[in-house]
Amino acid sequence: MKRLKVLLFSKYSRRGPSSRLRSLQYLAPLRDHGIDVQVHALFPDAYLEALYGGHPGAARYRAWGYFSRRLMQLLRRGEHDLTWIEGELFPYLPYWIEAALARSLRSYVVDYDDALFHKYDQSANPLVRRMLGRKIDRIMHGAACVIAGNRYLAARARQAGAARIEIIPTVVDEQRYAATTRRANDEPPVIGWVGSPATEHYMLDIRQVLEQVCVEHHARLLLVGARTETAHQFGSITPEVVAWSEASEAAVIARMDIGIMPLLDSPWERGKCGYKIIQYMACGLPVVASPVGANVDIVHHGENGFLAADDAAWRDALEHLIANPSLRADMGRAGRAQVEAEYSLKAQVPRLAAILQRAGHV
Repeated sequence: MKRLKVLLFSKYSRRGPSSRLRSLQYLAPLRDHGIDVQVHALFPDAYLEALYGGHPGAARYRAWGYFSRRLMQLLRRGEHDLTWIEGELFPYLPYWIEAALARSLRSYVVDYDDALFHKYDQSANPLVRRMLGRKIDRIMHGAACVIAGNRYLAARARQAGAARIEIIPTVVDEQRYAATTRRANDEPPVIGWVGSPATEHYMLDIRQVLEQVCVEHHARLLLVGARTETAHQFGSITPEVVAWSEASEAAVIARMDIGIMPLLDSPWERGKCGYKIIQYMACGLPVVASPVGANVDIVHHGENGFLAADDAAWRDALEHLIANPSLRADMGRAGRAQVEAEYSLKAQVPRLAAILQRAGHV
């Protein structure tokens, strides 16, 4: 069989988690399956650095230049068997622009790891709702295959009339993660959270519980990817805040004893794919998470962690894990085994390769 040539229009470069995890980490193993992928990222690292660095206006101003570059990439593209799109080609531009360009594509697949459609159909701006509310549904409808990160996203694709839908969870490269070295019983246990300035508000929603548990049980709190000033929002404890980097994240997570992923229960959050949980489990950590979105599929309550729907459940779960090191170890082993079986590159590369091969050889 001849090699498949795929043109990938990702949203970000490797600095963007969604692009790094949903597509870019697959490129090397896909080559071993006869698939060569050429990447065109919409937003470079400089865009995210401005956005996360507190300069959203500058980031938005630069976006028009990036849109122009993407348009030229589409017009000048070479011969490819398949186009792979992350979400949409042009955020916040009408569907007719996407459709006009898509008509010249031989075939395309589209990937979603969050509820992108809710940015439009649930926007506070009535003009956005009217102009863009059905945009993502139309993109899904025209795709050879919609690749969804969880069941909530797949249900929306089904409602949109997508021809084919496949669920591929967001996964880790299991070789980058090693099970944490167990802490001595006389050392304070570490409760850990991984995220970004855009998601730290979920963690702050359970701030009071985290403070109480850490004070009463002499535990420590480690925050990875939060803003430095976030530590000042805690009163009775001083969490350690560590800057996120792709190179160090696995090693920093391995310093934790318990991984947490709190979320609100709302439509946007139901589209999330539980990546933080998978990272914790890859390091052999027990997890505590809100029962929202993919979390309910990943966390087997009482086996690899606990699902906590309110403050009382969060407190009970954390206290139970702090008091039982052997339970933490057992749950950590169960989580690591689940990652290797379902949430690893090793498990999902063959599935993704088959999806792309089928869509590209239509």
